[in-house]
Amino acid sequence: MTTCLLTTAYWPPVQAFCKMAGAATLVLEQHEHYVKQTYRNRCLIYSANGVLPLTVPVAKTPGVKMPIRDVRIDYSEPWQRMHWRAIEAAYRSSAFFAYYADDFRPFYERKEKFLFDLNEQILRLALDLAGLKITITYTGKFEAGNLTSVTAHDECRDERYRITPKLPFPDDKKFKPQHYYQVFSSRNGFAANLSVLDLLCNEGNNSLAVLQQSTVRTGRPSSM
Repeated sequence: MTTCLLTTAYWPPVQAFCKMAGAATLVLEQHEHYVKQTYRNRCLIYSANGVLPLTVPVAKTPGVKMPIRDVRIDYSEPWQRMHWRAIEAAYRSSAFFAYYADDFRPFYERKEKFLFDLNEQILRLALDLAGLKITITYTGKFEAGNLTSVTAHDECRDERYRITPKLPFPDDKKFKPQHYYQVFSSRNGFAANLSVLDLLCNEGNNSLAVLQQSTVRTGRPSSM
């Protein structure tokens, strides 16, 4: 059995979902310190003008290290309305947005207090829509190395710091993005490793197949 260790993320990228697709258990890191400019509070969607980052603002005291579990969302600006408008504009003509809109919209109407909770609710929905069956657990403490508290028996793949918008899938030899239809690809070309939101809106029930084709498994050739 394989365990995958990941950080929390706002509408995680396809690369992260490929890691989950190859694991029986997902362990979410809940004891690290918050790191800015990462997928923890940012996702990438495909707009008419190209790749567009959407960032959830967080309330954070400068110079104070804060556990990710305790990071609060900042509602002083109408980010929910702006995100939803951007998502609608990007995907309303996609094949599956109309089917999923009622599932997505509540995230932009109710106000979750903590970023971790918002991300987890989004994650569980996205896993369900993608057809991924995986057990979710949490770290008991922060460990930088051996991860003895995560699992004593299973193989554990630590993917916490491999997946970052700063270095798009740099040395990940097990992730080979599979091209799929995107609304604006005829205008701007295919954009790899966007949010799973992009994959779901464009591929719907075929999302799992795309994830599997984008994952290079040991001893088997790439699907590209």
